[in-house]
Amino acid sequence: MICPVVRRDGLEEGAGVTRTEEFEELRPLLFSIAYRILGSVSEAEDAVQETWLRYEASPTRPESVKAFLSATVTRISIDVLRSARVRREEYVGHWLPEPLLSDPYEDPARSAELSDSLSMAALLLLERLSPLERAVFVLREVFSFDYPEIASAVGRSQAACRQLAVRARRHMEEGRPRFEADRRERDELAERFFGALKEGDVDGLRTLLAADAQLVGDGGGKAPQLARVVVGADNVARLLTSFFPLLVRVDVSLEPHEVNGRPGAVFRDRDGRVLTVWALDVFDGQVQAIRAVVNPDKLGHVGPVADAWAIDHEARSVRRSMKGPQPAAG
Repeated sequence: MICPVVRRDGLEEGAGVTRTEEFEELRPLLFSIAYRILGSVSEAEDAVQETWLRYEASPTRPESVKAFLSATVTRISIDVLRSARVRREEYVGHWLPEPLLSDPYEDPARSAELSDSLSMAALLLLERLSPLERAVFVLREVFSFDYPEIASAVGRSQAACRQLAVRARRHMEEGRPRFEADRRERDELAERFFGALKEGDVDGLRTLLAADAQLVGDGGGKAPQLARVVVGADNVARLLTSFFPLLVRVDVSLEPHEVNGRPGAVFRDRDGRVLTVWALDVFDGQVQAIRAVVNPDKLGHVGPVADAWAIDHEARSVRRSMKGPQPAAG
């Protein structure tokens, strides 16, 4: 009996494993690496697809398929990020990462790192890093790659990669909140938050929001969006309780859902199409930020996308009808 040989990447040889099977087994890892480098679901999926095409075209099989594919998707993602940064400088309004409802890659040994690196807050911190720093940080701190593998992936020496990792780690630590809530506390607070929102409870929302809480919207110029970031517990609470009842009256529903490893919600129109996805940042026992992605280009992977402009028009009509006829001047 011939026993299959287990390679260093955990896949078996001699068991009729095809390239497609090898690739599909590693696809979740590749997507998770690319998404954290790019902050975009669509760009990460494209990077993974390009990685497959290069692997399929390779005349020989690498000694470690995992190392080869991880290095390939990292290089592609770095190139994409460099060009994406130019586009983001011209972005209309505030840019937010594309929301991710679930991470396809799981590793019990790295669950804390995987979860922490997926949040909107962490992805926005990663935006401060150079593409090389970001890639090195993701490979080292999130996925625990060793420095020889990282050096091969980014095309730098091991010493240079260690320096990049130190700089990236310092930037990330400077921006991290001091006291982040555990999962149970986050979920309980989010449940109370969305309950108060549905009830139109301004005071209830205000008590759950940090004094300097922010409401940030991302419409990208392709959907109704906030003209600026709304700051302050009172301002955010009043704005939320003023427009949410209008959404309810035009049959928009709120579906609590984990977003980027944190509490959030998916808003849908009467036909079940996605209007917006919210992600909450919860620190120190309060909601510090609400990030609302409305840009339809960033929601297609969640499901069919609603017409945000039509819903906004309908909601405004409801607001006018609620005010009633205005008295004639004079």
